[in-house]
Amino acid sequence: MLLLQESKKVMIKVGDKVKFLNDVGGGVVTGFVNKNTVNVEGDDGFEVPCLIKELVNVSAPELNVSSTARTQQETSAEEQPEPEYIEPKGEIINGKNAAEFYFCFVPTNPKNPLSGEIELYLVNDSNYTVLFNYSYIKTDEVEAIKQGTVRSNSREKIDALVQEDFSDLPDFGFQLIYFRETESEWNQPMVKKFRVNPVKFYKESTFRENSYFKKNALVLKITSDTFHTELDKLTQDDFKKVVKAKETVEAPKRKERKRNAEEMVIDLHITELLDESEGLSNREILDIQMDAVESEMNLAIKNHTKRVVFIHGVGQGVLKQEVTNLLKRKFKKYYFQDASFKEYGYGATMVILRKG
Repeated sequence: MLLLQESKKVMIKVGDKVKFLNDVGGGVVTGFVNKNTVNVEGDDGFEVPCLIKELVNVSAPELNVSSTARTQQETSAEEQPEPEYIEPKGEIINGKNAAEFYFCFVPTNPKNPLSGEIELYLVNDSNYTVLFNYSYIKTDEVEAIKQGTVRSNSREKIDALVQEDFSDLPDFGFQLIYFRETESEWNQPMVKKFRVNPVKFYKESTFRENSYFKKNALVLKITSDTFHTELDKLTQDDFKKVVKAKETVEAPKRKERKRNAEEMVIDLHITELLDESEGLSNREILDIQMDAVESEMNLAIKNHTKRVVFIHGVGQGVLKQEVTNLLKRKFKKYYFQDASFKEYGYGATMVILRKG
């Protein structure tokens, strides 16, 4: 176990409970940053760096070498006045120079998220100070909910949801300005909007282990449009070079679907249906694929197409079975079979809409 010594006497060690000299509360020592600084995990589960000289060892008060610390330890809670909050100043320790901010959903009961509140936090995992405006974005209005400041390497509770809120869930909007006392350049403000599917809150798997809370949480990263931010810094000549380079490189094109009066071929792989599918659950992906089958069938019927081929792959057969169930349920008048093995192997289903 890692120990720190001063004047040949152990002052503090990992696992010790400590109180803050210049602030309310305390926590447990989780590790050492350097010989003068330790990380302390508070009751809220958030870890912060602290100078050892500003801590009182509660687990072993006899090891406190400071007379001030000893006096403060021996004073009972009833006799000790609550210390005035002092804004930390000086060098920022153990933080990130990158602007990393997160929007987090933390259920009070992770095993049954809907049995209590889901708390919403803004986490500042950086060496910057953040000014924020948090809003509900609705169809006809933007409602400002909370504004404030989040110090470097800390977090702020900004909202809470209960099950009744999910029936009319708004989009969540952030406007952030971040800065340090001394900067070498001007930082562009961040604007970010989140649309969260209420279905996610019904699933325990949505909330996962993370670096910011003891409880499982849904952690969403707040990022700026880095492309436009970098363009703002370019000179006019640089901008022309970027545009010219972009014109010479053609973006890869998605294969066009085969559509004509004879046959329509629809690839149901999610990468063919969506540009971005990261974060979707298997159930959500399957729902999107089934919506595609139904809409393409309706389109083919409307256009008097003869045949529709749905490419679903082999896999474990789940997608093929779902396609079969949907065709039997909603398009029972049309005959379907496995598509040509020569063209598609075992991974496609053909629907016959009309003969001749």
